[in-house]
Amino acid sequence: MDEKYIDLYELQTRLKHGVESVFPGKVWLKAEISALKARPAGHCYMELSQSSESGMVAKAQAVVWSSRYRFLAPYFKSVTGADLSEGMDVLVRVTVNFSQLYGLSLVIDDIDPDFTLGEKERLRRMTIERLGKEGLMDLQKELALPVLPYRLAVISAPDAAGYRDFIRHLADNPYGFVFSPELFPAAMQGAEAPASIIDALGRILSSDGHFDLVLIMRGGGARLDLACFDDYDLAAAIATFPLPVCTALGHDQDFHVCDMVANRHLKTPTAMADELIGCYADEDARLLSFASRLKLAFMNKLNMMENRLQVLQTRIRSADPRNILQRGYVLAVDAAGVPFRQASDRKAGDIVSLMFRDGVLECEVKNVKLGS
Repeated sequence: MDEKYIDLYELQTRLKHGVESVFPGKVWLKAEISALKARPAGHCYMELSQSSESGMVAKAQAVVWSSRYRFLAPYFKSVTGADLSEGMDVLVRVTVNFSQLYGLSLVIDDIDPDFTLGEKERLRRMTIERLGKEGLMDLQKELALPVLPYRLAVISAPDAAGYRDFIRHLADNPYGFVFSPELFPAAMQGAEAPASIIDALGRILSSDGHFDLVLIMRGGGARLDLACFDDYDLAAAIATFPLPVCTALGHDQDFHVCDMVANRHLKTPTAMADELIGCYADEDARLLSFASRLKLAFMNKLNMMENRLQVLQTRIRSADPRNILQRGYVLAVDAAGVPFRQASDRKAGDIVSLMFRDGVLECEVKNVKLGS
């Protein structure tokens, strides 16, 4: 054949020289970890990628050799509080390699954990600003919390220690109050958590139960583990949910976007249980106060009526004719037993009775003499 050609090895060799001449030294590279595999031998293989609104626009294979990975991985976790994982934005220092057999690869020898934290914070601020512009920050707070929340829709991982603590604390309350919690399982960390929690919210709406309150809870974790609660889609779903949503994510220092848009947030699931028990304890105390006030008012009414009765009894006793007769007076009554007070009421021949303290005289009127 007269046509000029090159073989594959030569092509790859030229690409190798070209690529490595463009990047002769180490470069800092910003990318997302889209896949990660730590091998038993200690090497860590990653797929780094970059996406735009239209989808993935770049992808490359990378490796951290075991001699570096055993130092970089614990250092990254000591700063960020989380392991290197898929979905993270990272700033890594790489050497660009091109192999005639394996193609392009990136060898990572350093990772900047502060960049990962800073990138999360930047996205968090953008989410807060967007929610504010869309008027979603205070929607949940316009919903009135029920006085006595009984039917509780709980979104959590079923094996989470925080969820178990919440259920145990709620059931063992010293007052014997009874609640009806129902678990809607969801992933509570990582890149899949926002979609999983949003799905749980949808299942609550489509369920047959009428719930008083929705609780989203987990038992704390590293900053990056909890970064999923800064997700815009999840925060918007909470903000627009028709039932009051409360969060208890188990963190003492950070205040996540989901906490901001929730109707109310507590630090831990146990604190959430205490809050619910407190609602019932306050209502119980209020009812006891009403009962005490009612009892006191009833007793005051009885005392007042008894006092009035005693006054009436005193007046009746003082008006009793027998008491008058005891003082030496005489009571004159007609034949029908009706008292009369003046002589002009009688005439000759009338039968009258004169009542003394020791007896009665039956008399006939002989004559009536009226005074001047």
